[in-house]
Amino acid sequence: MNAVSRGYLRDRALVLGGLVGLSVLAWTYLFYLTWMMGRMPTSMAVTEPQLQGWSLAEAILCFVMWAVMMVGMMIPSAAPMILIFTETCRKRSSQGHPYVPTSLFVLGYLAVWTAFSLAATAAQWGLHAAALLSPALLKSTSPTLGGAILITAGVFQWTSLKQRCLTRCRSPLSFLLHEWREGRMGAFIMGLRHGLFCLGCCWALMGLLFVTGVMNLLWVALIGAFVLAEKIAPFERWMSGGAGAALVGWGLWLLLLR
Repeated sequence: MNAVSRGYLRDRALVLGGLVGLSVLAWTYLFYLTWMMGRMPTSMAVTEPQLQGWSLAEAILCFVMWAVMMVGMMIPSAAPMILIFTETCRKRSSQGHPYVPTSLFVLGYLAVWTAFSLAATAAQWGLHAAALLSPALLKSTSPTLGGAILITAGVFQWTSLKQRCLTRCRSPLSFLLHEWREGRMGAFIMGLRHGLFCLGCCWALMGLLFVTGVMNLLWVALIGAFVLAEKIAPFERWMSGGAGAALVGWGLWLLLLR
């Protein structure tokens, strides 16, 4: 085994360990947060939030919750891209190019989902203010809203934008070929670009959490697993189309129950 191969294996182990560590920390925090919410008296969980708006501290905690949740959901699905980026940087380093830390790519990727978390926090605040979100379960109290979210997510699964973004997410080598930029800032920008493609692919699926419960960790895990499957499993168009049909059917069912 030559020095380049040994270097790549070392880098791969470090990066993979770091990604696993990030995911474990994120899920540990989410389980802890769920446990803490479960210990709150029902009267506090239901009555108080309906009587008063959010404080700055509550808004920050909600934003942190979303940001950590996005790490737990999206890092596993981004791992193939991140590992190939690591391998490419190691090979280029052996050819005399400056070595670029993979962490810069990851920071760019997570910056996109952090911005999304800010938008999701604002959406949650708006739904809370409009009394459309259960304070105890953090899920929609309106069948009309729930049905609209589900139908929107389902229809988006069939759009060309979804398929274009999914194609970029499924083809790490193609992404690097078309999006490669030199240097540390280039790595950060590539991470941003890949994050934007992932956001374009998955944003509507994240809205399902307002239907199933923002802190329903079973659904958080199911959506995260589906996002990963769309990126690595064969027959992704059938998978996306089938999920879209199921979501539209679920949404119509909710609307009929009004």
